Amino acid sequence: MSRIRSLPPRRSAALIAAFLALATAPAGAETWIEGDLAVLQALDKITARISTIEAPVGEISSFDQLLILPRACRKRPPEDTPESAAFLEIDELRPDEGGARVFTGWMFASSPALSALEDPVYDLRLVDCKKAEKSASSNSE
Repeated sequence: MSRIRSLPPRRSAALIAAFLALATAPAGAETWIEGDLAVLQALDKITARISTIEAPVGEISSFDQLLILPRACRKRPPEDTPESAAFLEIDELRPDEGGARVFTGWMFASSPALSALEDPVYDLRLVDCKKAEKSASSNSE
């Protein structure tokens, strides 16, 4: 009888996420809508301050000591199961060390614990991906 070997928690979580994405997607539902803004909710655990951040894709946004760079933000069409996903690079500014990368990877709105920022001071989770609204002045010109 063969023995089943257990995977490290992070690797097994990634495999479970990939399996669930394939298993729960309806046939032919491979489309994602590209978004311009990653809507994030940030928590400073020390002060209990909660902020909503609209971080443009390709631009650095900040929350206290965190620098957040969304590389991609996508969501499912309205007729599919709701899901938003963003590929984020997050650095933390540290007084004596400069910046240190604390997170790189995909975050999913429906499963915040699956791929989360693990930090003793900050929690950050993806809420949604959306298109940037065009200003009224650009429409009237």
